[in-house]
Amino acid sequence: MAKFKWEAKTRSGATQKGETEAPNAAAVETQLKKAGFMGIVVKEARQGIKLPSFGGKKVDTRELVIFTRQFATMIDSGLPLVQCLDILGNQQEKPAFKSILLKVKEDVESGSTFADALGKHPKAFDELYVNLVAAGEVGGILDTILNRLAAYIEKAMKLKKQIKGAMVYPLTVLAIAGIVVSVILVFVIPVFASMFMEMGSELPGPTKLVIALSDFLKSYILYIIGAFFLLSKIFQKYYSTPRGRKRVDSIALKAPVAGPLIRKVAVAKFTRTLGTMVSSGVPIMDGLDIVAKTAGNKIVEEAIYGVRQSISEGKTMAEPLQSSGIFPSMVVQMISVGEATGAMDTMLNKIADFYDDEVDTAVSAMTAMLEPLLMVFLGVVVGGLVIAMYLPIFSMAGAVG
Repeated sequence: MAKFKWEAKTRSGATQKGETEAPNAAAVETQLKKAGFMGIVVKEARQGIKLPSFGGKKVDTRELVIFTRQFATMIDSGLPLVQCLDILGNQQEKPAFKSILLKVKEDVESGSTFADALGKHPKAFDELYVNLVAAGEVGGILDTILNRLAAYIEKAMKLKKQIKGAMVYPLTVLAIAGIVVSVILVFVIPVFASMFMEMGSELPGPTKLVIALSDFLKSYILYIIGAFFLLSKIFQKYYSTPRGRKRVDSIALKAPVAGPLIRKVAVAKFTRTLGTMVSSGVPIMDGLDIVAKTAGNKIVEEAIYGVRQSISEGKTMAEPLQSSGIFPSMVVQMISVGEATGAMDTMLNKIADFYDDEVDTAVSAMTAMLEPLLMVFLGVVVGGLVIAMYLPIFSMAGAVG
């Protein structure tokens, strides 16, 4: 028996913490769910020095997709579960994933269910994966569930790549611009400054400003770097608090350029995840609990918990979604129709497909808009430095002429 620390929310929204002894984290979560808690986070309590194990390491998403696809094909072909795990485990090239799969095989051989065995490796198989597998085992449709899981993970990976792709270009350009400007200010400008001092002529205002900026950067560069790291640590600490995270996530949703994109990503992720879980037979209350914990945005998370609370009181999903102000009216109306017709999973997947395309369009539009803005920014900054340093030369050339 191991000790686990947990944090969860009551039906009234209050946060409670505690420590429990149990065989694994899944058992703790099951106990808390039965007690009526939601938004459950379970972590193993630290007990002295513990050697790292392969089972706790993160598995690459592509590896997980390939494993899930192959596993579904083998199960569909009639191969026993243990044999599938043995074959797929031994053919893995990465030792970490190989160790996890062989440990899962041992647990299944010992009488554990496949879902419980996977639940012992939360960094490799998240709560969504484990719950869908459990639903597949109960319903006798494990191969179908695994194919749905693989499709879901692939689409989630594509969405993540789109967001990363949108951010890499501007951040790379800004980083290079920062390095170039710093090199000019620290190494190039002082050469011009000493040359102008020897000439003894009065310098134009822009040139004085650039030289002063260069002197400041040379004198305080270590302090500036230290302040940057200190501010980043302070921000991380603030963001780790519930109030800080809520504040920052709220600002992110309202940001001029990134806000609409973040909102579309949140809608796509919510509908895709919940649609996959509902169509796989996972109870909607459990599905909403998992979706809320994986939302990635505190405001969206609270909105989803509001939906869960509404359903537990016998109300509909549409009303709290509308009042949250995050989900567009079209999404709310389609979910309302899905509730009325009993085709919630189909409707959610349709919304997810639509918003996947919306995210793709938004990313392309944002990239197209940022490119000229970045070019103008670079031109103004670098061009301004060059012009400021050549102004005295032009003045002297005019005087000589």
